[in-house]
This record gives sequence, C-alpha cells and structure tokens, in this order.
Amino acid sequence: MTDWRAAEEDVRDLVAARHGDPFSFLGQHEVDGRIVVRAFVPNAATVSVEAEDGAVLAALERRPGTDLFEAPIPGRKTRFAYRLHAANGEGEWRFADPYSFGSVLGPLDDYLLVEGTHKQLYEKLGAHLLSHGGVDGVHFAVWAPDAQRVSVVGDFNDWDGRRHQMRKRVDSGLWEIFAPGLGEGVMYKYEIVAPDGVVLPLKADPFGFGSELRPSTASVVTRTDHFEWDDAAYIAQRGQGDPRRKPMSVYEVHLASWRKDEGWRFLTYDELADQLIPYAVDMGFTHLELMPISEHPLDASWGYQPIGLFSPTRRHGDPAGFARFVERAHQAGLGVLLDWVPAHFPTDPHGLAHFDGQPLYEYADPRRGFHPDWNTAIYDFGRKEVSNFLSASALYWLDRFHVDGLRVDAVASMLYLDYSRKPGEWLPNPDGSNQNHDAVAFLQSVNQLAYGEHAGSVTIAEESTSWPGVSQPVYADGLGFGFKWNMGWMNDTLDYMSLDPVYRRYHHNKLTFGLLYAFSENFVLPISHDEVVHGKGTVLGRMPGDDWQQFANVRAYYGFMWGHPGKKLLFMGQEFAQRREWNFDAPLDWFLLDAPSHSGVRDLVRDLNRAYRERPALHARDCESEGFRWVVADDGDQSVVAFLRFGAAGDPPVCVVCNFTPVPRFGYRVGLPFAGRWREVLNTDSATYGGSGMGNLGAVHAGALPSHGQPASADIIIPPLATVFFEFDVEG
Repeated sequence: MTDWRAAEEDVRDLVAARHGDPFSFLGQHEVDGRIVVRAFVPNAATVSVEAEDGAVLAALERRPGTDLFEAPIPGRKTRFAYRLHAANGEGEWRFADPYSFGSVLGPLDDYLLVEGTHKQLYEKLGAHLLSHGGVDGVHFAVWAPDAQRVSVVGDFNDWDGRRHQMRKRVDSGLWEIFAPGLGEGVMYKYEIVAPDGVVLPLKADPFGFGSELRPSTASVVTRTDHFEWDDAAYIAQRGQGDPRRKPMSVYEVHLASWRKDEGWRFLTYDELADQLIPYAVDMGFTHLELMPISEHPLDASWGYQPIGLFSPTRRHGDPAGFARFVERAHQAGLGVLLDWVPAHFPTDPHGLAHFDGQPLYEYADPRRGFHPDWNTAIYDFGRKEVSNFLSASALYWLDRFHVDGLRVDAVASMLYLDYSRKPGEWLPNPDGSNQNHDAVAFLQSVNQLAYGEHAGSVTIAEESTSWPGVSQPVYADGLGFGFKWNMGWMNDTLDYMSLDPVYRRYHHNKLTFGLLYAFSENFVLPISHDEVVHGKGTVLGRMPGDDWQQFANVRAYYGFMWGHPGKKLLFMGQEFAQRREWNFDAPLDWFLLDAPSHSGVRDLVRDLNRAYRERPALHARDCESEGFRWVVADDGDQSVVAFLRFGAAGDPPVCVVCNFTPVPRFGYRVGLPFAGRWREVLNTDSATYGGSGMGNLGAVHAGALPSHGQPASADIIIPPLATVFFEFDVEG
C-alpha cells in the first residue's frame, strides 16, 4: 500500500515557505483509494477533521518537528466538505481549510490577461468578498509570473508567509487563493519569493481597492461593487450631445489643501461634499478636476506618484465616502474628473517596482524603464499584461465610481523615448526614431475603451509638445483623447501678462499666436497647479504694477481667457487671486475674501462662468474655427485685441474686446457683423469687481459703417486694463 504521508521534500519546502505548489499536497488528496487531509497549522497542539455537522472524522498526526498535520480519513474515498478543529493549551479554534477549495479563476481569465484584453480585470484580481463552495471568505489574486512563491499575509495569519501560500496558474503567472472566514476590513499584503530565492519586502496589492492611511502601507479588503447610486439622470444627460460643444469650465482642486479642519486635519469625502461641491456650483464651474486621489505614500508628491491605482486615498476616508462625493456632485449638476497617472510609478519597496523580484511592470532596460526627472519607474506599455492593468484602472474609476473623465498626466513623457534624456541615455527604436510606439498603442486603446464603455465620459491629455492628433480619433491616426491642455497658449499669455504694459506692444504676438493653431486640437486652456508653485508665484503675483493694477490685470486676463476659444481650467485659489504660492501642506488663504479686491475677482469668475455657460457663442464652437473671427489682431501699439465668437445659426454673437494697458481707449472703433444694439454683458473694470467703473452705459449702437471687414461698426470705450463682452441684442 502506498504511504499516505507527504514526501519529505514537500514538507521541507513547505516549512521553509519555498514550495512552488502547496495545493499539490495540502488539503485533501486521493492516495491509493483513500482521502488524505493535510494541514499546516502553526501553534496548534492537536488538529482534527470535522464534518459539516461537527462530527469528528479523524485526528491528524503531527509530522515530527513541524506544524504539518496529516492523516487518511476513514471511510472517505471522494472529496468532501470539512473544517479543521485545532487546539493548544490556551484554547481551541475551528476554521475552514483554504487548501480544500478549488480555483476561482478560469482558463478564460488566463487567456484574456495574457492577451491584454480583460476589460474588467479588476473583477478578478485583487481581494474579492465572495461565497465559494458555500463558504464566505475572500479570494485573493495577483500577477507575479516569475515568483517562486507568493503568499497573502496579514493579521489573520500573523503575517506568516507559510500559512496562505497561493496556487500558481502557470498559463498566466497569476496566483490565487480563497481564504475562508475573512471579511471586509482585513489588512493584507503579498509576501513574494523572487526567482533567486530572496524574500522581497511585503508588497501592497496592485489591485487593492482600499488602503491603510499613510505611513502604513497595507491593502485593505474593501467592496466597491455594491454602491447604490442615485445619479442616473445626470449620467443620462452626460451622454447626450458632443462634449466639444458643451460648456466646460473646470475647477482644479487638491483635496488635501483646499480647506482643512481644526488641527489641519484632512477633510473627509463627506465634509468635502458638504463644502466644496456647493462652492463650485455657486461659482458656476461645470466640473471639478481632482488632483490624483489614487493612494500615494508621499504627501509632497501631490498624488502624482501613486501606488494604489484602484484605491481612493485613505486621507479623506474610505472608497464608499468617495463614491458618495461623486454622487453628491452629480446630483448638484457637477462633473468629476480625475487626474490619472499611467506614465510612471514610484519605487517604494511596497509598490510595483521589481514586483516579483525583477522588472515586471517596468521596462527592464533603465534607458526606458527609469525616469530621470522624477526618479520613478516607467511602465512597460508593450507588455500586454501591464497595459491591461493600466486600462483596467482607467475603466475602474469610470465604472465603479461614475467619474466623468480622466485627465492623463505627463503624456509627453510617455510618447518620447528621449523625453528629458541626453544623447546616450535613451534607447532608440531599431530605425533610430524616438517615438514610444508601445505607449502610443496603449493610449489609443485606453481612449477607445473609455469612450466605448462609458458614454459621455471624456479623456484629457496633458501633452506639452506638438505631437499631431492628440485629440483626433484613433481611426484618423490620432491618440483618441477628447481634449488636450493648451500649454503653449498658457505659457505665451502668462509671459505676456507678466510684462509691464509699456513693453507689451513689443510682444503682441504672444496674445495672437495661439489662434494660428487653436483649432488643430480640442483644447483646454489651463491655469493649473503647475503655474503657482516652484517660485512661479501666483497669477496675481505675476502681474506688474501697483496693487490696483495687479488686480485689474488679473481681471482683464481672465476675461480674455473666458472669451478665447477653448474649454477653461482654473486651479483653486486663483479664483480669488491668492497672493502666496500654493502649499500642499496648508489650506488656501480664505481670509483674503474679506478684502473687496479679492472678493471682486471671485465675483468676476462666477460671472464669467455664468456668461460662458449661458451664451452658446462662448462655448458651442470652442473647437471649431467657424466659432471665431478676428476683428482687431494687429493693434500692438495700443495693446488692444478684439474678436468675435459665434455659436450656431441664430445664437447672438459676442464681441470680446481687451485693453492690456492702463490707458482707457475712448471712441475705439470695432467692426461688427450686425448693425443695431450690442449689450455690454460683462466688463472686468466694473466697480462691482473692484475696477474703476468705466464702461459703455450698458450698450453701444452699431451703425451700417463697414470696418475691420465687417458690415457694421461701433465706437466703444475700452476701460483701462480690462476686457469687455458685447452681445448682439437680437430684439434691439
């Protein structure tokens, strides 16, 4: 008769936590027509096998010198349901044996992962609460193809890597185990043995849905598939129409420093919903854009070095709290965009770097796999499992949390192999070119998935070069983004505004150059967090002149920006002209709103948003050349520009006139497409905003006197350092 005892080699490797396939002999197995049960139970003095009704079926024998217990079960010839009863001098405990359960994953999961097409990969990998074989527990699954051994560890097994050694799925490199009896809130990590036999630092779950609050780094078993949503009306409305023809005015926010509670405590997601959402709605913004909320270990990274691409940061609460935040925003008519960071990742030991002991998520060659600017690793976009991981993250936020779009960070660094590298520091393509073809294919795939799976969602690229077709469809050889940040416009216009008005006449092209390419992409005009840090000052701080002139410049600039073609984005604090640079550790200086000059800028931004949203001429053709026409583009001597904005046929056009000197212009003639009454619908020099109060008494009348290529014209007053909007009065 065959010996039913486990082979010495298996026992030795198990005790040393170096066994490559513990499921091959732990649990129940048929040996010579009998069922043998083996269990590894540290700290137990005795272990017995019980039937589901509690009847004792057999006492297991301890393997001498080990915590392995084993024995044949009398009368059993086929697999059966059982539990283990362990005892020692301090007590007893009963538990289901994780090695008595079969696989949860199937061959299709292996195939789709290796193929890189598993759209809902987050439904399979990570930690999932489920019932398996009639028993409740948690299924853990992780990708680590080159590991010798992977175990899930936590308080539930004393962080002992011998206790829950996982089953490897050879076809895909996935490891899995069902841990019966575990529930939501359990903290865990993965203990991985590298190919060379070295035990790696414990790793957080790449698909972890919850995380501990930093500086702790464990993943937390969390459900995100059971939220009950009440935003169907908003989602349905979102899916109607072309986003390019809708108003989009974005308020960019760093949740941790927008406001803080007493003791500078982080506000919770619910507190932010109570305070931030009504504020953004009152200000007239259409969207919030949240700087990265994916879990990240370092506050100073602002979230741009994330470790948990599936986990909302614990700084503000749990994932359910974030879901409530999004729902509250939607119920208030406000969209939520997330900064998403697929370009690179930090090399913290608990993260993705050398995840299974060698480069896995990152390119192996540091000339492609290491980012010199940020000391981070670069994803291997050409590896299908990695691109699948990233695309699943993108879809996860759109699916589970109903977010309305993703702003993709640092796209330029993904597109160019020589980005921020000197000759010899980068690895060219075989033909010598510098395009990262893997990254291009990945971005195209993600954009197609996002738009295909979630109607009305948008993707926005932070792309700072002249790469062609960033916001063109993939079928037209574009990258497939919906929009692109217009970094050139931002740099040129902020440079222009920083000049003393006496010198602006020599740099007039900085105002007008952007219109040469304004419709080559679907642009967002961004005044983002990057413009108010690292010694750049603030928008107010860049402006020349005395205090009054600085505020007047800010108001005129915002008027120009909101009148200019392109969607709008403004970083928090700039809506009330914050004086000091942004500090991620401190809240905004809300006390400044006690000063009329600051509250005046806030009121102007609110009115600009209202004018932009209510007037199709200012938003419906943001991305189409038919929506714009120059009236005055060449008056550099007086630093004046004037242009027309058009919507659809029948929408009243708007004429935007800007004066970027402190000298008022009286009797300034501008050409207009229609004779009649043109109402002055916004004037940044209004006394309401802190201006001088100069204007046109509410309207001007255009006569049938051609000018500037238009059939009519009017003489107007352009206040000092001001922007004025005139709308044609179709009834006047």
